[in-house]
Amino acid sequence: MTVNLAGIRMKNPVMVASGTFGYGPEYADLVDLNRLGAFVVKGIRMQPCPGNEVPRMVEVRGGLVNAIGLQGPGVKKFITGYLPFLRAYDVPVIVNIWGQTEDEYGEVAAHLDGVPGIAGLELNISCPNVRHGGIAFGTDPQVAGRLIAGVRRRTRLPIIPKLSPNVPDIGMFARMAEESGADAVSLINTIPAMVVDVATRRPVLANKIGGLSGPAIHPVAVRLVWEAAKAVKIPVIGMGGIMEPEDALEFLIVGASAVAVGTANFTDPSTALRVVDGIEKYLVVHHMRDLRQVIGSVQV
Repeated sequence: MTVNLAGIRMKNPVMVASGTFGYGPEYADLVDLNRLGAFVVKGIRMQPCPGNEVPRMVEVRGGLVNAIGLQGPGVKKFITGYLPFLRAYDVPVIVNIWGQTEDEYGEVAAHLDGVPGIAGLELNISCPNVRHGGIAFGTDPQVAGRLIAGVRRRTRLPIIPKLSPNVPDIGMFARMAEESGADAVSLINTIPAMVVDVATRRPVLANKIGGLSGPAIHPVAVRLVWEAAKAVKIPVIGMGGIMEPEDALEFLIVGASAVAVGTANFTDPSTALRVVDGIEKYLVVHHMRDLRQVIGSVQV
């Protein structure tokens, strides 16, 4: 069950996705955090961010639409206020980072470089680039590549760009990330969505547009992970709609080396641990001695 993910040693391939598990204390009384493969914390930028106005989350059939707005404490408060708690657990901590400019990504990475207890950085490149008309960094291959290369120069930690599904060729973006210095890629991020209250004829979310996650996007995510895994040699982390062990196994079979449980944490905090148990049971039932016998075993 062990995984070496770009130098990050994990006891199993199951992590919790950024933005769905807080910074650790929120779930510590509900879940044995030491059983997780890795912990990906909520997004961090240089300064604290209050996030969007409420309402900023709504349940829909098959998932959740959210526009939280990357609320977070900022890098200094994370290091002093949350990281000491996380260091008490025997689980790698991967910090999701973001910025409004390319320089800010590099600045956050530099502040976290060498800090004890941090195993890697996940780059949220789906944020709007305020210097270029608000277009998301991750939908422009040249901008995304430049951003990843810039972060690579500022840190020795493994870097894992989180790829957007809103691109015409995910394989090309995965290769761009690899060529720019990424140690792994994670995908998918949420899909833009909108929910309207038919009684008021107004958008439910204050931000109008949010990101769709949950079971509804799972088949889309499996297809994109398959395409990305075929395109690169670096590890791929699959996420999107994992509710049961079988969902995670799909990602592994199409080529992911690890998986992340996200929206399901809101409905059943034990989901990640059930997925760990389910994958282990699958290996036993199929007489497999090593997780690597599953990864990329899809028959096409």
